[in-house]
Amino acid sequence: MRWMIPAMVLMLAACSSGEDEKQPAETAEGSAPAHAPAEPAPAASAADADLAYRPDPSVTPPAAPDPGIGSGEKAIPTAIQGRWALKAADCAAPRGTDLTALVIDASTLRFFESVGELARVRERSPKRIIADYKFSGEGEEWDRLVLLALEDGGKVLVRRDYGEGVPAEPMRYTRCTA
Repeated sequence: MRWMIPAMVLMLAACSSGEDEKQPAETAEGSAPAHAPAEPAPAASAADADLAYRPDPSVTPPAAPDPGIGSGEKAIPTAIQGRWALKAADCAAPRGTDLTALVIDASTLRFFESVGELARVRERSPKRIIADYKFSGEGEEWDRLVLLALEDGGKVLVRRDYGEGVPAEPMRYTRCTA
């Protein structure tokens, strides 16, 4: 029996790497360490799969717009440009009273009381753009990463903002024909 205890200690020692296995509770980015089990992702529809985007927090918006912004590959895709509204009834409202309207041109997002100027394009396709915008409105200025994507044959615009204090769910706009 005496010989079994040293054998057991040797077996346990062989299983250990001998290194201190303590890990910090959080990484520098404030997330769980890599070896921690991942939380299950919420169920997502096929439409939301295209909206999944994880911005790199170390990449900050530029201080000034990139050269060439608003033209060619550095413009909001033509298919996305136009007048949109969160409420279809706002499409018929006179300009200035359409509180949920969003007007998009090659380099600008215009809301009822704010404007977002395109600063840098991160990803772009004919029906989708992920870009940094410099916003201003009501005496405030802020930077925001925004995804714009078309759905339902171009009749629906999905807008998802990224950053602190943004809505958790994407916003869905209806294309205004007038």
